[in-house]
Amino acid sequence: MTDKGIILDLCGGTGAWSRPYVDAGYDVRMVTLPEQDVRLYQPPENVHGILAAPPCTMFSLARRTAKLPLDSAGAMEIVHACLSIIWASRIAGSLRWWCLENPVGLLRQFLGKPFLTFQPCNYGDSQTKRTDLWGYFTAPRKRPILVKKPKGRVEGGTRDWSFAKTGRANLTRQQVRAITPPGFAQAFFKANP
Repeated sequence: MTDKGIILDLCGGTGAWSRPYVDAGYDVRMVTLPEQDVRLYQPPENVHGILAAPPCTMFSLARRTAKLPLDSAGAMEIVHACLSIIWASRIAGSLRWWCLENPVGLLRQFLGKPFLTFQPCNYGDSQTKRTDLWGYFTAPRKRPILVKKPKGRVEGGTRDWSFAKTGRANLTRQQVRAITPPGFAQAFFKANP
């Protein structure tokens, strides 16, 4: 335990978004499958901040051409679970900030206009992927830096830079693009300690 507070990383996957909090000594609790299901999670007392990144597959604009059936009810159940944890933590009185992210897509129809929409390249990362943020938090300061992508491809058609940052060469392009870019994660941490 630490006196810096508890940070919940809901649907955090690799933990890339909460990594700066871990490095700074916060008590980060990952609530992600397969270890923990956000739909069954009960938040502890004294939650300081919440990062929520529900899966975007069902809200993606690219789904319009997908052949798989759309499970919008199941996807909304996960979003609802994240919001329920946020509400419970806020009612408990210790929550200082919270943020829910998802790539620009159909989730806007349910949560309304986002507080902030960004591109990873706004924070020095070479990736582009318009991403919406909803919540109660301080907007991170943008610091665009021109970063050249290396030439060439690796297995699965994903650029080398993605694997260099993740260290996981067995991830699909979709899995790599789902990882929170480190420049954004650091900027968010600095704005929301």
